[in-house]
Amino acid sequence: MGFDDKIKNAAEDLGGKAKEAAGKITGNESLEAEGKADQAKADVKKAGENVKDAFK
Repeated sequence: MGFDDKIKNAAEDLGGKAKEAAGKITGNESLEAEGKADQAKADVKKAGENVKDAFK
């Protein structure tokens, strides 16, 4: 994975954290769940990057 992909994944993780926080503050469980899902997706992508980096 390139540096651009790592930045995109970090941005997705931060966006997910922001959505989760906004959902908690407003009591919007759907937004909170969406934020957690975004974070999980970013974590999976990061794990894939780490595996690819290990084989370089």
